[in-house]
Amino acid sequence: MLRLTLTATAALLLSGTALSAQDAPPLAIPVAAAPSLGTTNAGRLLVFATAAEPGAKPEEAIDVSPFSPNATYVAAREVSDLRPGTPALVDTSTDAYPAAFASLPPGTYRVQALLDRDHSYNYGGRDAGDLLSRVVTVTLPGPVPTLLLDHVEPAADDTAALARLPAERRKPLEAALARVEPVEVHSPLLTRFWGRPTSINGWVALPPGYAEGKTTYPTVYSDGGFGSTLGSARMSAASMTAMMAKGDAPPMIWVYLDHHIATGTHEFADSVNNGPVGQALVEEVIPALEQRYWMDARPSGRFLTGHSSGGWSTLWLQVAYPKTFGGSWPTAPDPADFHDFTNVNLYDDVNFYAGADGKDHPLVRKDGKVIATLRQFGRLEQVLGAYGGQFASFEWVFSPKGADGRPLPVFDRATGAIDKQVVAYWRDHYDVAHIVARDWQTLKPDLDGKIHLTVGTADTFYLDGPAHRLKAVLDGLGAKSTFRFVPGKDHGNLYEADGDRAALTKQIAREMYAVARPGRAQR
Repeated sequence: MLRLTLTATAALLLSGTALSAQDAPPLAIPVAAAPSLGTTNAGRLLVFATAAEPGAKPEEAIDVSPFSPNATYVAAREVSDLRPGTPALVDTSTDAYPAAFASLPPGTYRVQALLDRDHSYNYGGRDAGDLLSRVVTVTLPGPVPTLLLDHVEPAADDTAALARLPAERRKPLEAALARVEPVEVHSPLLTRFWGRPTSINGWVALPPGYAEGKTTYPTVYSDGGFGSTLGSARMSAASMTAMMAKGDAPPMIWVYLDHHIATGTHEFADSVNNGPVGQALVEEVIPALEQRYWMDARPSGRFLTGHSSGGWSTLWLQVAYPKTFGGSWPTAPDPADFHDFTNVNLYDDVNFYAGADGKDHPLVRKDGKVIATLRQFGRLEQVLGAYGGQFASFEWVFSPKGADGRPLPVFDRATGAIDKQVVAYWRDHYDVAHIVARDWQTLKPDLDGKIHLTVGTADTFYLDGPAHRLKAVLDGLGAKSTFRFVPGKDHGNLYEADGDRAALTKQIAREMYAVARPGRAQR
């Protein structure tokens, strides 16, 4: 559980107790709900403030971004019963990032409120069902009028997104979207764990000629990065369907999985907090799909790939279930050696935020410049909510369960102090490099030669560092593996080459096909 230090004023606000004017904090912003939105609402109430830049559209929605961590101020509180006619006061001095609103330089600001009813903002930003106010322009220091929540964020519109694409990209995607097929496999394992019906979902992309039913096909299981959703999995499946139809990728069946849940992502890792998700994939989902589709139901015909958190997921699955899969092609995976957990050595460092020299650890870089630190990222995530963020998501996957039923934090959010007992648990269960070195004699017959990792040397989150460490461990064991460190590529443009944004996808697909169908020529 995150540690929060509450002032007496903040405690009153969270309890819903009314405040008199003399008790109110220096800048408490009132937020009310319109009667049209229902009699009561609950969730994480966020208030954003950003400088009113010349030329900016006054009505443009306001959000926060870790890629520009100090551009937007945000304050937050939980509300359990927000009723029309009874505004909630948001204290902008306690749960606030990057600082109390009172510290903003005098000037003109744009302000907006958002009620995150399902606590998902920390994962993917605003989404369907969030309640929003209009953007109000104010002068600070000075009073802020009541922000009225009178708008419901609509569901994402694929049609609008497609319309923004050039015709040569839009038309194949539109045709492919009609051909992808949904996956929803009920999981008895996860149902028992959660005590409610639970399924694993995704989308399937089928190759041209599949309907003729004359052959089986190699199958690729692809897992999205942090922030991916079932909707983004559908778009990925459509893109691959169009790619294969055009002949740019060999004929295989691609299964795009959705690993996002309320607490972030489960990454298909077996976990005391999220359940036996990897086991459910291997023992329930894959057999069900291999009965339904013309899949090559052999290890040499089952492959894994994924980007970022999905890259770590597919790397861990390959190591945890080496007999099931014929190879993993992770791209820019989250740290697979915890000696370098995005610039933190979890084993030797004592503080997650800063090194022994007192300097903050960098987390995000662009064009060679640091644009966000671990401290900034952690503090912002804490204000946005107790779960759903990247660090909290890691803990829901990696950490042991605490006495309160929640995962134990690996570091103190206020001070950055690292909990070494939690780190030891992380190491034994999820540090891929440690596990491979520890269990190599057992793993070697089924794992050797199956890891094929690609990352850019300018990765936005410094993920080339842990990849180098994993390579060194494998090399030291005499293991066969393939590592590509692509000069100058970052987290976002790794797949692009010579103007083709899917160049790496096509290359990986050809390499997989060569394993499944050795010697078969591909155009």
